[in-house]
Amino acid sequence: MEKTMIIYGVAALAVCMLAGTLAGELIGAAVGVDANVGGVGFAMIMLVLVTGWLRARGLFPQATEQGVLFWSAMYIPIVIAMASTQNVVKAVSGGPMAILAGLAALAAGLALVPVLARIGEPGEPLPPPAASEERQEV
Repeated sequence: MEKTMIIYGVAALAVCMLAGTLAGELIGAAVGVDANVGGVGFAMIMLVLVTGWLRARGLFPQATEQGVLFWSAMYIPIVIAMASTQNVVKAVSGGPMAILAGLAALAAGLALVPVLARIGEPGEPLPPPAASEERQEV
């Protein structure tokens, strides 16, 4: 039963990814761009909303959450690998504006890190995951 629940978590992630990709393709077509516009971002937002909704109603078992957490841990390296293969040659050959836009986005991101770090009051560290507590008791 537990393996099935892990598969449900992966299935939830897959459904959100397919829906996000479809939304990105539709938005790209609507604005006249032959590309997926934000599909992965939409997928992750949907996943966060759906899992939060399920968790609040007690419909998201721990084993299902493990299936989502596994692929969530893989998300950042996969997106970086995907982004590294996108049309870098065309962007660079497009002139200095593409390079300036990239550098401006990088500078803005770096400038916002300390600003975002100061938001809110310092809190207590998160408790260890429930799974590690169970292992310690055994």
